[in-house]
Amino acid sequence: MSAEKIRESVIAGTWYPGDPASLKKQISGYLDQAKLPEIKGRLTGLISPHAGYMYSGGVAAYAYKLLAENPVERVVIIAPSHQTRFSGSSIYNLGGYRTPLGIAPLDFEIIEDLFKHSSLVRYVPQADQQEHSLEIQLPFLQSVLPRFKLVPIVMGDQDYHHCSELAEVLATVIEKKPALIVASTDLSHYHPYDDARALDKVLLDRIEAFDLEGLDEDIRTRRCEACGAGPVLTMMLAARKMGADSVKLLHYANSGDVTGDVTGGVVGYMAAAVYKAKESDRHGSRAGGIDLGFDSREKETLRKLAYHAIRSRCLGEPMPDIPAESEKLKQKRGAFVCIHKGSDLRGCIGVIEPAAPLSDTIKRMAVEAAFNDPRFCSLSAAELDEIDIEISVLTPLERISDPSTVEIGKHGLLVRSGYHSGLLLPQVPVEQGWDRTQFLEGTCRKAGLAKNAWKKPDVELYSFSADII
Repeated sequence: MSAEKIRESVIAGTWYPGDPASLKKQISGYLDQAKLPEIKGRLTGLISPHAGYMYSGGVAAYAYKLLAENPVERVVIIAPSHQTRFSGSSIYNLGGYRTPLGIAPLDFEIIEDLFKHSSLVRYVPQADQQEHSLEIQLPFLQSVLPRFKLVPIVMGDQDYHHCSELAEVLATVIEKKPALIVASTDLSHYHPYDDARALDKVLLDRIEAFDLEGLDEDIRTRRCEACGAGPVLTMMLAARKMGADSVKLLHYANSGDVTGDVTGGVVGYMAAAVYKAKESDRHGSRAGGIDLGFDSREKETLRKLAYHAIRSRCLGEPMPDIPAESEKLKQKRGAFVCIHKGSDLRGCIGVIEPAAPLSDTIKRMAVEAAFNDPRFCSLSAAELDEIDIEISVLTPLERISDPSTVEIGKHGLLVRSGYHSGLLLPQVPVEQGWDRTQFLEGTCRKAGLAKNAWKKPDVELYSFSADII
């Protein structure tokens, strides 16, 4: 390749400080002010705003502070084109990007792999000449990563078909050359303050629910706005293909919150993380159960339904619309929702017999576990960011005639005798380190019976299993 042609900054000194020392100081101040929630898992993507730093820098800092704690060596930025129209997406492949903090070098390996799909990506010279939405991310990246290589993508098309095709290619390439994807977007533009927050809430709810089809529909029908909806959809579609199953909103604000002027039109900003939650972190040391075939999207929907049912009850807000269109989520199944705070149980309630669609059952049991478990006081709003929700979707009960068939880690147990009954989920004996006899005894004690009651002929034993989500 011939000598690189460095892409010079077109917004230094206007959208952000042109002096390196001033720029470093400003970014450092934003990072110091950002307070992050705990996120446990493999970070796959970020959403960051792209307005001038005086307006959105404080929001962007939440995304990049998280990246500082989860450093990577390759970064793909997907940004919308504001200045020119063109088909497909463009990648500047001539050389690195210069900012006052130095040159961000290109990742030519990934770029060359992407260029093999010329119907989707190519170099469009006018796409990058005056575009701010990609460059605005670079000084933050240069501040939090000791070294990284850049793949700069500017989207001309933002329709769902192009997003899906580009995401497919990105996921395939990144699987071989791991990279973080940053989606650059602002939200609603120039609406009155309250209207802007209402519009942005629609988008935030869709993103937190990982409901990308619903987000696309809401964007197209103007129920919400985002100038970088295409980058967000592409990043999240690619992340989902790479196993991401969770989204965490890190911060939201609009220009009125920053300037204090809420009398005119404002612009909305968000920072969010997309990640694959670790099973060990989602469930602590909890284990057991079987796989009932729920895919990552269905599992994430169930977790979102449970969390938002609890959150809405805590805050006295309407439950957000979280579509549960999967046939598996419409099936009638028994289920339990257990809430943990750290290593401590904070509530656990469920139903054994299937009586309603699983999605409805999960919402109802989440509220019951949070507010009506007689062993605990009701969950408070202050605890919302500290809880871990575990969902157990049950298989039908089966009568046990031979207790030796009970398998630790696979089976849960139900004991019945007259008015007494007790149930333990499959993960309980694994957590406690019990053998089969201890499991049977523990279930009898849960029912208020003598520990050896399971041996009596008039005591009914049932087994079941569960997919633990």
